[in-house]
Amino acid sequence: MSDVEYYTEEGLKELRKELDQLEHTERPRVTIEIADARDKGDLSENAEYHAAKEEQSMLEFKIAQMKNTLSKARIIDESQMDTSKVLALSIVKIKNVANKMEFEYTLVADAVADLTKGKLSVNSPIGNGLLGKKVGEIAEIQTPSGIMKFEVLEISR
Repeated sequence: MSDVEYYTEEGLKELRKELDQLEHTERPRVTIEIADARDKGDLSENAEYHAAKEEQSMLEFKIAQMKNTLSKARIIDESQMDTSKVLALSIVKIKNVANKMEFEYTLVADAVADLTKGKLSVNSPIGNGLLGKKVGEIAEIQTPSGIMKFEVLEISR
């Protein structure tokens, strides 16, 4: 599988906005917290200093991850998408064969996946299992709770 991840123009814009906020708002805030804590004396017993340094470490890691994600990101022209089969950025309506429940998801890159917003990662077991399926086909997907069967009801973008 390729490292390339596909985004809508809007999705990529949101990622860039988040990175900008981390680099230009959060990073300076944490730097100030470290300086303030450093001014309070002995660093070996300064919990504020150690907490701020830990926050800085996590922030820098997140920034590096986002830059890596953006370096692999490609924009998909939504008007050119094939809706005959499930692809990245497809909106797919599926039905759980066992309990007849229906769901609608947009298959997205990991960085923007959010089930509460109906955005399912293409790398999740269900997202990956749906790729390439056509309307009417049944996807048998191995999940942590066993094999689940989903019927593809509709594909759009």
